[in-house]
Amino acid sequence: MNQLSTHFALEEFTTSQSAARLGLDNTPPPEVVERLKNTALGLEMVRALLQAPLHINSGYRSPIVNKAVGGVPNSQHVTGEAADIICPGFGTPAEVVRAIVSNGSIPYDQCILEFNSWCHISFGPLNRHQALVIDHDGTRVFA
Repeated sequence: MNQLSTHFALEEFTTSQSAARLGLDNTPPPEVVERLKNTALGLEMVRALLQAPLHINSGYRSPIVNKAVGGVPNSQHVTGEAADIICPGFGTPAEVVRAIVSNGSIPYDQCILEFNSWCHISFGPLNRHQALVIDHDGTRVFA
């Protein structure tokens, strides 16, 4: 198993039920693996903040997998900068987003409560600290 950080392995970021079901390759190129290492380090900070293990629902998506699952073409999942996570040992996805956003010390790019079911968090070169909600009503600022 290729460890990206203390608690996160490459396999956690690349396992995709959709890719397996459709027979699609989801192997990241070397430059994406380097960005995944940075994402894993960001998730280590989130894990330390929440004091509980994280589960990655979706990490890296190859362009073909991203298209198959209906992801936007410029998704940070394709660049290795994003992960969709849950943290059952801490609380609901909304509580996870609130903890990350209110902490102020985690250098995230976007932290999004998606459909009240998971937290999308990305760590990119900009680290814009965008906190959003996406659901059936659209996209808005997380409050």
